[in-house]
Amino acid sequence: MELFDIGANLTHESFAPDIGSVLAQAKAQGVTTMMVTGACFDSNAQAAQLAERWPGLYSTVGTHPHHAADFDDATAEQIRSMYANDANVKAVGEAGLDYFRGISPRPDQWRCFEQQLEIAAELGAPLFMHCRDAHDDFVAAIRPFRDRIKHMVVHCFTGDKRALYECLDLDLHVGITGWICDERRGHHLLSLVGDVPKGRLMIETDSPYLLPRDIRPKPKSRRNEPKYLAHIAAAIAQARGESVEDLAQHTTDTARDFFQISPAADQLL
Repeated sequence: MELFDIGANLTHESFAPDIGSVLAQAKAQGVTTMMVTGACFDSNAQAAQLAERWPGLYSTVGTHPHHAADFDDATAEQIRSMYANDANVKAVGEAGLDYFRGISPRPDQWRCFEQQLEIAAELGAPLFMHCRDAHDDFVAAIRPFRDRIKHMVVHCFTGDKRALYECLDLDLHVGITGWICDERRGHHLLSLVGDVPKGRLMIETDSPYLLPRDIRPKPKSRRNEPKYLAHIAAAIAQARGESVEDLAQHTTDTARDFFQISPAADQLL
């Protein structure tokens, strides 16, 4: 069984002391491939460096809405250059809108998101997207670009049925995290995840965030890790009425197609 984690924030400082062990433990749980998320100018470079160092790791390059106020011409050029010239950089993003925390002003978030939509369209790149408490504006920003960008994924989807169906109507891919294991906030996803067709569903940890709350015995550390993708996959498979082996196969195949990574090239370590 091979698992593909489409969203791991391995540039987070908590992984610096033991990244080798983290990756080895993930491999032992069947995680063969990971996308390291780029979120700002500095983390884009760090993500690419990790992907260069460790086989099986790839990266995105973009600006998260929390950093939208810092997005400038230099960042836009970095995104273009890294995607065009680094074979391990496989998507633009993390790009999108976040009205939950509102760390960057909304006009800056819109400007940053629209420019990354334009860059993805210009480069023919997949787009790795973030949306929290901003669904209506999110889909409004996407619609003018939808025919110009082949692949777009809403990573860490946490929305309701209307949001899911509008994303599917826009032919977006959907990433599901351990949020589905959270009885406080993610219970609704258990009845929705089965509505995502094969070929549109991908899975992720969003490490080090969103440690699944139902892991037993409870981990001593609150740090989420890629090794827990197997636990998340089992929860999603059960909710969909599939075997975990079938879920692993079709979500990994979908991720490889989305990011254009051949099976022979993506073995971790």
